[in-house]
Parts: sequence; C-alpha cells; structure tokens
Amino acid sequence: MTSTPSEGLHPSQLAAFHRDGYLIIPDALPPSTVTALLAETDRLLDTLDLSTHPLTRFLTGGEDGTDHVGDAYFLTSGNKIRFFLEDDAFDAAGNLTKPKHRAVNKIGHYLHALSPPFAALLSTTPSDSRGYVPDMKARPAAVARSLGFTAPRVLQSMVICKQPEIGGAVPPHQDSTFLYTDPPSAVGFWYALEDATLENGCLSFLPGSHRWAAVDKRLVRKGDGEVGTEVVVNEGARFPRGEGYGEEVKGGEYVPREVKAGSLVLIHGNLLHKSERNLSQKGRIIYTFHIIEGGEGFEYDERNWLQPPEEGFTALY
Repeated sequence: MTSTPSEGLHPSQLAAFHRDGYLIIPDALPPSTVTALLAETDRLLDTLDLSTHPLTRFLTGGEDGTDHVGDAYFLTSGNKIRFFLEDDAFDAAGNLTKPKHRAVNKIGHYLHALSPPFAALLSTTPSDSRGYVPDMKARPAAVARSLGFTAPRVLQSMVICKQPEIGGAVPPHQDSTFLYTDPPSAVGFWYALEDATLENGCLSFLPGSHRWAAVDKRLVRKGDGEVGTEVVVNEGARFPRGEGYGEEVKGGEYVPREVKAGSLVLIHGNLLHKSERNLSQKGRIIYTFHIIEGGEGFEYDERNWLQPPEEGFTALY
C-alpha cells in the first residue's frame, strides 16, 4: 500500500533527523487515540495476575552497563504481552511494596500484533486489517519510506511506565546495542501518552552522537544453553551504511527534551540517549516500537536477545 507523501517527513524534518539523530513531531497522535491507548494500558494492567507472575524486574544495565534482565520470562516475550516490574517497587526482603498499577516498569514486547489499539498505529489505509487511526500524523510506514527503508520490520513494542516516586533512571545507551543488524539499521518510534517533563524523567539526547558513536557493544543471549544475557564486543559493522558516519569529533552535552502527550520522537539506533529517575508524583507513560531493515544485505543476528516469532517480525510494508 502507498502512503501519501504528506504523511512522511518533510525535507526540513529529514535534515534535522540526520543532523541531530532524533526528531520530535508534536501532535502525531490525536487526543482521542492517546486516550484510547492509555485505556488499553490500564486494561492490560488489570489482567496482570501477580500470584502467577515470576516477579521479573526490568534492569537496564546498572552502573557498569552489564546488569540487564535476562530470565526465561523476558527472553521468550518476543511474541507475547508480558509485564516487567520496577526494581524499586520491592523492599530489601523482596516483597512488592506497590500495587500492580504502580509497580510495572514495562509491558512488552508484541503489543503491535496482539493489542488492536496499538496495532492500529501501523495501519496505512482505512481498509487495513490492523485498524486505522484518523488524523494520525507521520504514519510509521510513510516515515520509514522517508528514511529510505525498503523492507522495514517492526519489533520490540512496549509500554514504558516511569512510575511516580520509583521510576528508574535509564543510563546512556544506543538502541542498536539491543536490536543489532549488520549493518546497524534500527530506528525507534517513541510516543508520549502523557506529558514527559524534566520532573518525571523525560528523554535526554546527545545531539549528533549517532554520527560518531559506534555500536561497540551488544546485548546478546548467553551461549551453551545457558539462560541469560551478556554484553559482548561487536565484531560486525558499527555504523549504518552511508557517508558522514565516524567522521565527527566526539563531544557535546546531553539535552533534555520535554514533550507533550501525543508527540512522536524518532530516535536513530546509534544515538546516545538516556532518562533520569522519576521522583515526582506524576507518572510518565509512553509507547515505543522499533523498526529494522529486513531487506537484502541486512542481517538480524541470531544472538540478539529478541528473536523473531515463528511467523517472522511484522512487516510494515
């Protein structure tokens, strides 16, 4: 199906994305859709049964970047909807101290296929079987075409709840570390479902770092039948194809970017970005998914923590 050019990126937006490594598109989702996605998030949280849950905590690397979640519940979530809890929702004895709606860090990783309201964001026309969102700006398929994707595949969709008082910090990282293709091709679509502010832990970016920050390390599954993840040296391509990568002088400062609910933030897979803890009384719920290039000449590594479901990753077009 063909998306109209008006739904893609304008030349000025495309130039800004290539320059900075990220792009903020305000009002990408109409308010009615934001409300519907928040209602779906609440419905999903209602289904969580803590009596049968393994109480898997979502860990983002720690101070040395190696302490990542990696149990079987996490590693087999690529074609399911599963819940990962906030580390600070537990006391020192391992008891949960928050109600479930205030304890979940993340819901993932197959929302784009198993949840109709989230799947609808990938629709291209009113006749699309995934549903359709009226008045949606910068539809993912049109954006992917603007960025030059030939066979984009959607993966790792998740709702992230940076919970009031206990929402954990996410250290500086590159998305291609976790969703590696050779050469790198990941792009993140990050939708604010609530206002993201300095107070509740908005994203911060190191502008232009995608041009000089190589994908030096990767988070992969452990080998020899051992369950878990580990950080290894990347032995494949460290930059995407194209000119201008690896030539910039390193440096700069992180820039926090507050965004309103309904905004879309596009994030280059090599871009360094982070978020601070949320110690406020206001939560910060967002929805995100990534696309990778599934066309000829791009290899999705079999050691990546996230492996495709039996039917393969979801084709955007």
